[in-house]
Amino acid sequence: MANIKSQKKRAITNLKTGRAQAGQRTALKSAIKEVKTAIVAKDKTAAIAALDNANKMLDKSITSNLKHGNYVARQKSRLAKAVNTME
Repeated sequence: MANIKSQKKRAITNLKTGRAQAGQRTALKSAIKEVKTAIVAKDKTAAIAALDNANKMLDKSITSNLKHGNYVARQKSRLAKAVNTME
């Protein structure tokens, strides 16, 4: 633990932020998994709905500094390609 008062406050703030971001990370992973499970189940309508939700969450993850923009672009592209190639 730090000795400087402002650093003690900052350490507490970092813990709070980390806990908040943990929930967002879990929700994002779950949204991506929903798309993948719909693809495996060959349910195109469910996959499209899950893809819309995943894209929304991926975009939010950029603005909340959770994920890098290149990661988000790559994931969105991969998921869209997988959904579009479904029959």
